[in-house]
Amino acid sequence: MKLKQRPEDFQVTESWRFEEDPRGPHFVYLMDKQKLSTFEAVERICARFKIPKRAVSFCGLKDKQGRTAQLIAIERRPVDLQDPDLRLKPLGRTARPLSAENTTSNRFAVTVRDLTPEDLARLPASLAEVRRLGVVNYFDSQRFGSLKHGQGFIVKDLLRGDFWAALRNVLARPSDLDRSSDALVKAFWRDHWGEWNQRNPHPGAERYEAVIRHLRSHPEDPRGALLRTEPRWRALQVFAYQSWLWNEGVKAYLREVVGIGRLTAIRYQAGTLLFPRELDGAAARALFERTFPLLAPTTRFADPAVERAALSVLGREDMGLLDLAVPGTPEIHFDPEERPILVHPGRLAVGEPLPDELNRARLRVNVAFTLPPGAYATLVVKRLFHFALAPGPRPRQEGTRAIAGPPGQRPPSSPQGFLSKRRAEKEAKAARRAAARRG
Repeated sequence: MKLKQRPEDFQVTESWRFEEDPRGPHFVYLMDKQKLSTFEAVERICARFKIPKRAVSFCGLKDKQGRTAQLIAIERRPVDLQDPDLRLKPLGRTARPLSAENTTSNRFAVTVRDLTPEDLARLPASLAEVRRLGVVNYFDSQRFGSLKHGQGFIVKDLLRGDFWAALRNVLARPSDLDRSSDALVKAFWRDHWGEWNQRNPHPGAERYEAVIRHLRSHPEDPRGALLRTEPRWRALQVFAYQSWLWNEGVKAYLREVVGIGRLTAIRYQAGTLLFPRELDGAAARALFERTFPLLAPTTRFADPAVERAALSVLGREDMGLLDLAVPGTPEIHFDPEERPILVHPGRLAVGEPLPDELNRARLRVNVAFTLPPGAYATLVVKRLFHFALAPGPRPRQEGTRAIAGPPGQRPPSSPQGFLSKRRAEKEAKAARRAAARRG
């Protein structure tokens, strides 16, 4: 299975609402972006029109790898931007900045590629499971970019009070995977650490200018330098670690209430996620409409099983709830929040398979669904096609005929043949039921 081979393979449209005010100070736009994160899009807008970042508000963060449409608002400044990969469409004005409360849901259209007929034969059963059980509401790999780029969880340095280590991770640790100018900016400060009067010649260095300016006048104050970073970025670093703790805690909870034998594992950026395949009545009641906390010093538990799971994860980190505080730095803080354990994709639909023009002798299929804000579409797709993510070789095809498969089973010769076979099976089953009723 392959996702996001083309930007148009992953499309998300935000459903939104805002109270229009013709005299409001915030100009609201529909932002259509491609291959840009929300932060990157906002940075370009601010640089182009000389707007401070605090003047731009938005509802949430949207995936970089795809094409997305979302609301943004710019305070006291109408703009016109029509780049090929970033376009703004004016929608009106409002009295208050935008926030997550302005998003009602997100609609996803995803093209899943590199599939075999065997994958598609297993899809109906998986689709039924997702419709019946929903999907565990984990945070997916996109939340953990700092792990991918070798920085770890920056907030863990802060929790230890090691502000210098955190600052090096922010300012001077370029990723081997990063080919952007930001990697050059960080490589420069890695090679000139402490030489704050040096001029960084690389594009994008202005992103860290407030940090460097503070270090020039206060070279022994890494904490103050970190507090010159963008507040929303700092909050995201806290949330990334909270998200990982949530994922690990929910896994521990599922092992206890569902049992490892009824869970299937899927790998992601930060390890492995566990999803239920079957639930008995007691396990279903333990999950449906249940929440699990994003941990903070003030978290309180009503369910002993939830408490055991959450504290076991903190114990592995040699921490307790009260340790989730940055020493002497109330500006960086953990806030408690409850997150539903399960999410149920709305209006879930799967299209007919077609030949995959990007992967020779394979098939592709389109999947569409709606999710509430904060839920991850990639996890819905991975759960639907979990069998296509298993390690090991997968059968290749000649044309649209598989040359390997289960013993004694000949795959259909084409996508159309696959669908015809399914229709024939359904029609035969319906005929048997009708005959039984007549008998």
